[in-house]
Amino acid sequence: LLALALATRKPAALLDWNNNYGQEPDICVNTHCGAYPAGFLGNKPGIGQLDVLGGTIGFELCFGAVKGKVAPGDMTYFRISTEDTGGYIKAYVGEGEFLDRKFDMAGGIAVCKTDRLRKLLATLCANGFEHHVAMVRGRSARVVNEAVTKYLGWRTYWHNRPGEHDITML
Repeated sequence: LLALALATRKPAALLDWNNNYGQEPDICVNTHCGAYPAGFLGNKPGIGQLDVLGGTIGFELCFGAVKGKVAPGDMTYFRISTEDTGGYIKAYVGEGEFLDRKFDMAGGIAVCKTDRLRKLLATLCANGFEHHVAMVRGRSARVVNEAVTKYLGWRTYWHNRPGEHDITML
C-alpha cells in the first residue's frame, strides 16, 4: 500500500482477486473487508459490519467496514511477497481500470478490468502469490516497477508491460 501511495500521492486499498464477472474473461470482481479510502467509492459510501465475517464470529465484533461500490477510473495494482525457500522478495505490478458495472454483492465491491486477466491469474498461481492485492487510482506501473527492480533488486512481473515477452515465472 505504501509503495503505491508514494508513487501516486493517493491513498491505496487492499483487495482480493475474487469472482469472475459473467463470461467476460478480462473482468473480475475484487472485494475486501471494507478498508477503502473515501476516494475509492462512489457518492454513497456507508459504514457497517463485515457481512461474511460477522456471520461467523458475530456482527458485534465486526463494525467499521466501509461499504459501497468503487467508482470507475484507471488503477494500478501491486503485490509484494517473499519466496521463503529461495530467500528473495518477489512482486507483480500492472494496470487496469475500475468499471461502472452492476454486481449484486454486499460489502466493498470493485469491478475491475485488466487485459489478459487469465494470464495474470495463471502467473500469480504459478509463482505462489497470495490473493490479496493493493490497488490505487491512476496509472503508475512504470514508476513502481522501476523502484522495486532498479533500486531494490526485486524479481518483478510487470503484467502487460509495453514490449513484454511472454515470461511468467519469476
